[in-house]
Amino acid sequence: MLAFSTLLSTGNHQCSAAAGGGKTCPPSTLQVAFFYISLYMVAVAQGGHKPCVQAFGADQFDPSDPEESVSRSSFFNWWYFGLCGGTAVTLVFLSYIQDNIGWGLGFGIPCVVMACALAVFLLGTRTYRYYVSGSKKGLVARAGEALAAWRSRRKSSPLPPPASQDCYRTATPAPESSTRVDDDEQVVGNAGLIEQAKGIVRLFPIWATCLIYAVAFAQSSTFFTKQAGTLDRRVGDRVKVPPAALQSFISITIVAFMPIYDRVIVPLARRYSGVPSGITMLQRIGAGMVLSLVSMVIAALVETRRLRLARDAGLVDKPSVPVPMSLWWMVPQYVLFGAADVFTMVGLQEFFYDQVPDKLRSLGLALYLSIFGVGSFISSALVSVIDRVTTARGGSWFSNNLNRAHLDYLYWLIAALSALELLAYGYFAVTFKYKSKGALLATPTAG
Repeated sequence: MLAFSTLLSTGNHQCSAAAGGGKTCPPSTLQVAFFYISLYMVAVAQGGHKPCVQAFGADQFDPSDPEESVSRSSFFNWWYFGLCGGTAVTLVFLSYIQDNIGWGLGFGIPCVVMACALAVFLLGTRTYRYYVSGSKKGLVARAGEALAAWRSRRKSSPLPPPASQDCYRTATPAPESSTRVDDDEQVVGNAGLIEQAKGIVRLFPIWATCLIYAVAFAQSSTFFTKQAGTLDRRVGDRVKVPPAALQSFISITIVAFMPIYDRVIVPLARRYSGVPSGITMLQRIGAGMVLSLVSMVIAALVETRRLRLARDAGLVDKPSVPVPMSLWWMVPQYVLFGAADVFTMVGLQEFFYDQVPDKLRSLGLALYLSIFGVGSFISSALVSVIDRVTTARGGSWFSNNLNRAHLDYLYWLIAALSALELLAYGYFAVTFKYKSKGALLATPTAG
């Protein structure tokens, strides 16, 4: 639909001359409708696809088998490796196509690739390993049954009669054995549901103390890109790097560092710690949060330098003129974010898959994804509040003219919040008790 929306007619709108000598035509109402419907469909589809496909992939490894258990930990590494490898190619290749050829082809290529991926996935349907749980009912249905049973028990539990009426009470027949069995099964089911709820709630402190990491993560695709647009992005005499292409350094770092982590760092750490994965999941997440904090500090220092060079060159009121500062100055903060993702992103995926009740693994990965959704909302709210306050005082931190803005202040603020978050995370990580590797609630069956 996104590719198709670029082919629709713009209607009778009047086109205006563009800066490069071409024409700029505003989109028609139909184009805008197709565009936003497509984006919302992508959001809904990703909400169902991302948590389920990772859980399904990890389910292909039997946790009761020692060798497969170690391989499952590596699965999350190589899953993210493939994901970021595709992202790196997309950012470099499609950014150039969209900027220099057209958005129709830029959207059409991912459409064809996704169709091919769906075909490959369907071809393997008969070879997959599926898990059969004791109940076919979903979490919502079982929660509704538990609530209905609780209300029914309240209504069917009358107050005891007064003592004066005891002599008039008549004997009532004993309940049948089948009724007792049903009641016992209902109690067992409700108790299991309560235990599953407790298993989710105990993860909340870890979830909450990772939100600022998500706020920092949101800057890499927003303000980092705006910063890059103000720099000298020439490579040689003819090539000019698109600002968004700099994000590929995150993916390139992940692709380069992931094999080193999985094949070198993990075996070395395993010798000293005795942990099959080298370090625990929470230690891995914490290491990434430290790297994220360092990245925000470096981003603040680089932005301070950029503003100083803009003032020295007399470009404060000339936002369209590139600042005499190479784009390579921004590479370290992208590289550190990539290294942080190797630790924190993959650690979070494995943690929320492994530590939820076995029947709720897709929900666990949805919780992991929700960290970044909620973090994006927090980032937007933080920017809105700061913009309103600083604008009222005469100088917004987020002016459209970045040479008069103060993104460095925002980065220092996020770094300070990250430090506080890291302290809280350290406390909860030390006191957290990992789920027992005892009996599984589901058994694998061949597809």
